[in-house]
Amino acid sequence: MEGPKDGYYSSLNTFDHDSALGVYPQLMVLLDLKRGLDERGQDQRTGIGMAKPGFKSVDQYIASQPQAAQRALKRVRSSILKALPRAEEVISYNLPTYKLNNRSMFYFAGWKHHYSLYAATQGVMAAFQDDLSSYEVDKGTIRFPLTEPVPVKLIERIAKFRAREVADSEKAKSSGKKR
Repeated sequence: MEGPKDGYYSSLNTFDHDSALGVYPQLMVLLDLKRGLDERGQDQRTGIGMAKPGFKSVDQYIASQPQAAQRALKRVRSSILKALPRAEEVISYNLPTYKLNNRSMFYFAGWKHHYSLYAATQGVMAAFQDDLSSYEVDKGTIRFPLTEPVPVKLIERIAKFRAREVADSEKAKSSGKKR
């Protein structure tokens, strides 16, 4: 490549790898700023943090969320655990997840203006169509605004319904294997 001696191409020829390693952290900060993230890795426009890999517990996940979301997520969590006392609580896909019989059946997530339940199977959508009509529902996700009270009873009913769906699916699988 030919270019002016004092331009872009000439700077490529004089690239100092050792110096670059020393500025790598600063470059990462500049890239974060360009992407709109502040020094904590949160989006400057929305206040939402980038997904931090490796949450070890649901408590840790909830603590990482904005204050308004934390209150709602604690209520969501207690509603799920009340409805599904035998459910295993884990982190999967970096989200709080509830499993029955080692099968994931329910996830939730906190955001700046809403929290989401990831449990909206076709069965859930049909069974709770009227109850969910005032919420945003899209592609398996139910979004609840943080400005409204947590619909504890509805979440408990959805969790129990999902448990029945999982159990029915397991029965269908086991009866199909016996043939």
